[in-house]
Amino acid sequence: MSQGTTTATPSASRPLRADAARNRQRLLEVAADAFAEHGTEASLEDIARTAGVGVGTLYRHFPTRADLIAEVYRASADELCADADRLAAELPARDALDAWLLGFVGYVARKRGMASALKAALGPESAAVFHTARGKFEATAGRLIEAAQVDGSIRRDVEPSDVMRAVSGVCMAQAEAQDPERARRVIRLILDGLRYQG
Repeated sequence: MSQGTTTATPSASRPLRADAARNRQRLLEVAADAFAEHGTEASLEDIARTAGVGVGTLYRHFPTRADLIAEVYRASADELCADADRLAAELPARDALDAWLLGFVGYVARKRGMASALKAALGPESAAVFHTARGKFEATAGRLIEAAQVDGSIRRDVEPSDVMRAVSGVCMAQAEAQDPERARRVIRLILDGLRYQG
């Protein structure tokens, strides 16, 4: 098995016990905070201790650092996509789309170092992780865009892939400059363009 293969996810036939599932979730939450604060070289022993488990428990769930990084990356992507449902339930369609895309800027800024670490740890295998995340982001954006098109608050000739390509390009360019606020200003210009009906 390669270093990058994630072995932590239980099979459908062997779901985790409730206590093991709680430990796993807690490890992911603590690791996400540790990686954000200290980078992906954060101490695994400290992560386990903060999560209230032994380091052996961490390694049972995540046999390698690459496994843990990949799962934190996936969980963060899933959390961002789930946030779209909350926004859609609470806000008008256009406002939900705006809020989610602006939140995406923060996500990219926080996960840039993690993406680099994944590429280094997994090599070509990292492409599958990124491809899955991109698919989820595009599907989520698609739902929000369609809702805003249905209520007439944005133009109808917009494709989700085009929007995400534009937004991702802005995020990556500004990440190099370490200026997320400028990225948000440019994203707002894109959002204004979506409202232009012609």
